[in-house]
Amino acid sequence: MAAASSSDYKGCGAESNEANSKWLDAHYDPMANIHTFSACLALADLHGDGEYKLVVGDLGPGGQQPRLKVLKGPLVMTESPLPALPAAAATFLMEQHEPRTPALALASGPCVYVYKNLRPYFKFSLPQLPPNPLEQDLWNQAKEDRIDPLTLKEMLESIRETAEEPLSVQSLRFLQLELSEMEAFVNQHKSNSIKRQMSLPSVPVFLEVSGQFDVEFRLAAACRNGNIYILRRDSKHPKYCIELSAQPVGLIRVHKVLVVGSTQDSLHGFTHKGKKLWTVQMPAAILTMNLLEQHSRGLQAIMTGLANGEVRIYRDKALLNVIHTPDAVTSLCFGRYGREDNTLIMTTRGGGLIIKILKRTAVFVEGGSEVGPPPAQAMKLNVPRKTRLYVDQTLREREAGTAMHRAFQTDLYLLRLRAARAYLQALESSLSPVSATAREPLKLHAVVSIWVQGLGPTFKLTLHLQNTSTARPVLGLLVCCLYNEALYSLPRAFFKVPLLVPGLNYPLETFVESLSNKGISDIIKVLVLREGQSAPLLSAHVNMPGSEGLAAA
Repeated sequence: MAAASSSDYKGCGAESNEANSKWLDAHYDPMANIHTFSACLALADLHGDGEYKLVVGDLGPGGQQPRLKVLKGPLVMTESPLPALPAAAATFLMEQHEPRTPALALASGPCVYVYKNLRPYFKFSLPQLPPNPLEQDLWNQAKEDRIDPLTLKEMLESIRETAEEPLSVQSLRFLQLELSEMEAFVNQHKSNSIKRQMSLPSVPVFLEVSGQFDVEFRLAAACRNGNIYILRRDSKHPKYCIELSAQPVGLIRVHKVLVVGSTQDSLHGFTHKGKKLWTVQMPAAILTMNLLEQHSRGLQAIMTGLANGEVRIYRDKALLNVIHTPDAVTSLCFGRYGREDNTLIMTTRGGGLIIKILKRTAVFVEGGSEVGPPPAQAMKLNVPRKTRLYVDQTLREREAGTAMHRAFQTDLYLLRLRAARAYLQALESSLSPVSATAREPLKLHAVVSIWVQGLGPTFKLTLHLQNTSTARPVLGLLVCCLYNEALYSLPRAFFKVPLLVPGLNYPLETFVESLSNKGISDIIKVLVLREGQSAPLLSAHVNMPGSEGLAAA
């Protein structure tokens, strides 16, 4: 594949345009209309002619039907529709005789489709599980027109909340419809048998296999519960479990190390027994990951596509190369394409296609910008000599270490107990500015501002009341101010609160007139009440400032 001129890649603003770049710009098409993930890309010599093609399981965004595309160079050679969204694509050899043309396996929906010579050859469906009996009975009633769509929806929602078995795909799709679409859906699918294809404690999102099926076979599955389970062939339960602090976004095996990308913008390296080896922090969110394997130099590295338009290549935690792209990359694939051995294929968030070729003279070297310990960490510290006081203190801590630890634990428990008691007292007396009950999600903030009018100072008290609920408004609230009548006078000491819309901050104002000419100040208690209840929902203590004008007079 010949490299394109720089004008074909204008606007990419990339490191690849520099003279010292390791990559040649072969092709860039921002309007290629390819939307896929790294797992749905595969490179293979599908016709046995030495010309490697790119197989793409396209998601078909914008209401379009998912499709299986085969690209030769920058052009789409064939296209065929898929019955469901693709999940992964892989090539394998089915026969040993020449020419050894690989077959294509594509996971789509609950089935794995096998293509030979780009034609459907075999279909493997996951074994079905028995549906929920109550769900089956409801659809039987719908088939006999003994239940209306609205009642069917209410009953299915009740089953989904209480039953341990999940609903079928047909029922879940029905619950997502609008009221106007339900009757047509029921008439179309009421005669179909409901099916369940999978039942697992947690849904796996990434799989990584190592070893042969009969020798050292291991399967690593990253699941939606934030755990990675490592299984062997003969074990019915996971051998090891890796608990992550965030959701995984990618799983790659590099030699004997499992590299996991997380939603905390970081890469983690683990052994097959779950021991963490290293962590690298990324400058942006990780969108995709894949393996870069250069057979001629025996190199295996990790490619990560970031949300800031960078593609970073790491060997373990050492940064090898950075590629800048005009759009965020959502899928990566490296291997032989056409007749070039080391070709990098990228698709972008907007559906663009980028093809780069690694220069034959390029060598990945760990530069000075790799992530690791700073050079100052290797410098020897100038530790001062041990004094006699330090030695005596060390001996005392060794002899009385147990007693010192017990005293520390006792003080720590007392501190926690006092904090818990103070917190409980604040909740019982409603002294907290934030409501502790989910039924009354409120937050109160009081601000005092001085406003001078005439000969004597008048204070304006502003209360900021906020409904912290996500969707439910709050009605029927009252505000009451308790104060020393000998010091202050409030024209509005008790008033109603208007309807509080969720998320908005409502400033409630009242005026406070100072009556003392000695500059004495006091506390005004502000209570938020519910009509018909004696206990306040919230309370705030406002420390009033001194009346400087009356004190000067």
